[in-house]
Amino acid sequence: MATNRSQRLRKKLCVDEFQELGFELNLDFKEDLSEEAIDAFLEAFIKEAMDANGLGYVGGEGFGLVCLQKRGSVSEEQRAAVEAWLKTRSELTNTEISPLLDVWYPEKPINPVA
Repeated sequence: MATNRSQRLRKKLCVDEFQELGFELNLDFKEDLSEEAIDAFLEAFIKEAMDANGLGYVGGEGFGLVCLQKRGSVSEEQRAAVEAWLKTRSELTNTEISPLLDVWYPEKPINPVA
């Protein structure tokens, strides 16, 4: 694909200066946790960790992608806030949070900040 793209096309493709960052997370729940407890956890997660930080979550109860609710990138501070919230939860046995990555093209490196 051509590398000389117009600004309009770069924005549409979410590349170069329009790259959007997010992060993946894996959640391991305690073995004896009921479905109701998992549902309650997920409701609290969406309300307290996602909505409160302007983030959106795409995925299931054990794995997902976190991105901004609008166009743009998740900041390192937002990522750290979610990580801190998850560490306080007793329902989880393990949490894995990826570094920030390109949500549209995960295999591509993150653009350096100009």
